[in-house]
Amino acid sequence: SEACGPGMPGPYWVVKGTGRNPSGAAAPPPFDKGGRGAVCNIIELKLGSTTDTLHENTGRFLLRISRKPSPLPLHNFAAGLIIYYKCYYKEGCATAQTKPQKQVLGILGGLGPAASCYLYQMLIDHTPATCDQDHIDIVISSRASTPDRTAFIMGKSKDDPFAVMEQDGFSLVHYGATVLAIPCNTAHYFYDRLAEALPVPVLNMPRLTVADAKAAGCTKLGILATDGTLAAETYQLACQAQGIDWAVPSEEHQQEVMSVIYDDIKQGKRADMAKFGAAVHDLKKQGCDMAVLGCTELSLVKRDEHLGKFFIDSTEVLCRHALEACGVKPIGF
Repeated sequence: SEACGPGMPGPYWVVKGTGRNPSGAAAPPPFDKGGRGAVCNIIELKLGSTTDTLHENTGRFLLRISRKPSPLPLHNFAAGLIIYYKCYYKEGCATAQTKPQKQVLGILGGLGPAASCYLYQMLIDHTPATCDQDHIDIVISSRASTPDRTAFIMGKSKDDPFAVMEQDGFSLVHYGATVLAIPCNTAHYFYDRLAEALPVPVLNMPRLTVADAKAAGCTKLGILATDGTLAAETYQLACQAQGIDWAVPSEEHQQEVMSVIYDDIKQGKRADMAKFGAAVHDLKKQGCDMAVLGCTELSLVKRDEHLGKFFIDSTEVLCRHALEACGVKPIGF
């Protein structure tokens, strides 16, 4: 660590023009002319001429490491050890970054694309706006190629989605996001790791949804979700934390829920309501007084089929809390 000057907190990674880190270990060249390089392939740094000036003329710039108190080899940054960055001039420590004037929502999406699109439209519809400028600023990453979350959780795939999600989270922050939303319940299996890695708050859709269900008077919540979400016990643990009971569909009916999600919604079809209704009936027989649409694809079932008050929609909950996090009082809920 090295102090940058009055009012500048540490610790900082001090990168010398020689391409060696503070511990003396060899490191890749910090940046090329475009402000990119092997040092930071986990996020895209577009600092332009500022980086060029610092590297070529002073031979030095600073990267702030948040939550990581000890210096780390530069090549490890590609594994996600960069938390955030600030670039300062050596003389006077003038900052090359300005604070955002308002909250910016980052949507870590594409999980799947239709659900992300629906959240975006919902955010627009529930904002009290009379002109463009009344809407919140939003940055969206729709990385549809992210490996399937349920397949990984269930051990059917070795493709870990976390690295892609983390990279997209950093990209959203780089482009100005001050709070993140993930319109995918299953992806919240990775929530704790992601929230620890990123320098901005990440809304937890399942926990917020269960808390809202309890506030609405729910005493036993039925969980309609993917196999991955059920196996991860994402909603079960949230119910336990809130002190309410829960139930899941029988194995047979859970297969029908998965069919609605993967064979219908993710393929652009309307939901098979016979399958969906059978799973809902199973939950009611188990004494549930409310059921969560715990997969964002199932939120589209509510939109298309006009489901009733028995259901609490996790996408609606995420939308409302995202707007409130950005300083907007939602309308229309």
